[in-house]
Amino acid sequence: MFDKQLMSIPGVKKLIAKLSCLATIQSLVIILEAYFLSVAVVNTWSLKKITALLLPMLYFFIAFVVRYSITRIESQITDRFATKATGEIKTQLLTKEFELGPRMISQIGSGHLITLALEGTDKIENYFNLIILKTVNMAIIPVILLIAIFLINFISGITLFLVFPIIIIFMIILGLAAQAKSARQYKGFTDMSNNFIDTMRGLKTLKLFGLSDKYADNLYRVSENYRKSTMSVLKVALLSTFALDFFTTISIAIVAVFLGVALIDGKILLLPALTILVLAPDYFLPVRDYGDDYHATLDGKNALTNIFEILKIKSPTSKIKLSDFTGWNNTSELKISDLNFSYDKTSQALQNINFNVKGYKKIGIVGRSGSGKSTFLNMLGGWLEPSNADQLPFDVNGKKVDSLSQIEWQKHISYIPQDPYIFAGTIAENIAFYQPNATKQQIKVVAEKAGLMDFVNDLQAGLDTKIGESGRGISGGQAQRIALARTLLDDNREILLLDEPTAHLDIETEYELKQTMLPIFRNHLVIFATHRLHWMQNMDYILVMDEGKLVEQGTPVELINRNGIYKELIDEIRGANQNA
Repeated sequence: MFDKQLMSIPGVKKLIAKLSCLATIQSLVIILEAYFLSVAVVNTWSLKKITALLLPMLYFFIAFVVRYSITRIESQITDRFATKATGEIKTQLLTKEFELGPRMISQIGSGHLITLALEGTDKIENYFNLIILKTVNMAIIPVILLIAIFLINFISGITLFLVFPIIIIFMIILGLAAQAKSARQYKGFTDMSNNFIDTMRGLKTLKLFGLSDKYADNLYRVSENYRKSTMSVLKVALLSTFALDFFTTISIAIVAVFLGVALIDGKILLLPALTILVLAPDYFLPVRDYGDDYHATLDGKNALTNIFEILKIKSPTSKIKLSDFTGWNNTSELKISDLNFSYDKTSQALQNINFNVKGYKKIGIVGRSGSGKSTFLNMLGGWLEPSNADQLPFDVNGKKVDSLSQIEWQKHISYIPQDPYIFAGTIAENIAFYQPNATKQQIKVVAEKAGLMDFVNDLQAGLDTKIGESGRGISGGQAQRIALARTLLDDNREILLLDEPTAHLDIETEYELKQTMLPIFRNHLVIFATHRLHWMQNMDYILVMDEGKLVEQGTPVELINRNGIYKELIDEIRGANQNA
């Protein structure tokens, strides 16, 4: 089905104009091809000399070559457009992902996002390749051939004209059924992707708590639902293909019967009758091509719809730019005044946050689950826009701004979540994520500082060892070290935002990683959100959050002596450890 959203893609109207011209020429060539082939057959039937066949057969072969040359040209220009448009859509999707940050992954699901960016864009390219060309051909070629058939024989033209809408209506009915089933299939595929990715990431934890078998059954159930929905789509696809072939064959047979009767009655000559009979299959061919590939394009259409929905999400922006901000240093200062934020405009996720920081500091953010730690971190990363942006809640080096959602700020940030993004490529390529032009020596130096070289030296290919999508083949601790190495490789990223970076690591791995991370924190502004309070003794300043409010702040010693919520959190951890 031709999606209206296709018309918003740059270059598609120009492509349709080119394809329309080529389809018109192709239609005329098909008519000539049918005519000269019919002339050759009639001459043979009339027992004319072999020389009488040479010229019409020569013209037939010329028309044949021109026709399929046009088909090749159509495929080439469509393929070039599809490749370019898909690349641009993929770039827009990844750009939107960076603009929206972690909240996009939490809302959409990392599995779905990965599927869209990889398999989804491939299906979109296939969709572009098939649907645009076949829609144009179906709209132009049958019309021109029908006009030619009407000029040759009115009855045959009426017969083909009346049958065509019946086939189209039948295609629409089956198409709507297939579209509904395909939408359910795609939703099942999305659920399976998210479920699989989440299960694989938490496999160690699931095994630790003895829940791996339960989640294996859940994964089987989700995949079985996807299998059933896929088979349902295939049934409709096979039925529609059979029905389309049946109707077109019957239609051609009806035309043949009418022509035969007219030929016997002497109402039509053999040449025009044969020309119409040769043109009839080509009249239905664009419809059959469209119907045959319709089901193959549904996944691409669904993926395109999903991506367009993501691209419509409003990205956070800033009206006032930090044009003079060149990076964070020991004299830089950030002031936050009465910062508010709401996800749904009914309840405040952040309420009246006031906080100042100057120079290189290690700031810890603690609080119970749902207290607003990640939301505050996303606000500092510029991935969320304050609800009270008009009050200019941020002050950077004396300049008040409405939001930190701007490249001047974000290009100095490194964000390290629980699960750093590890893409399919070498270890060196993953480290050079921010600096793709870095030399091997530079990569080796930062890998050494991040504590990666002990692991790398045991690998046969070293830094050139290939690792899989989402970090297959490496442990969680190694993935975090790669993320740290990325940070070190880019000297311009002096602000480190860490959101529970060691939450899924065991104690031994976390301890080893901690010894690596603490020296890296020097000469950086570090904002570290975590549940693991042993990190707080290494922080210069601590923010304690509760229900979206900043309820306490101060040095570790000050907060312990205050006997407030921070002290309660420590006592809860100690109590849990003693009970264990």
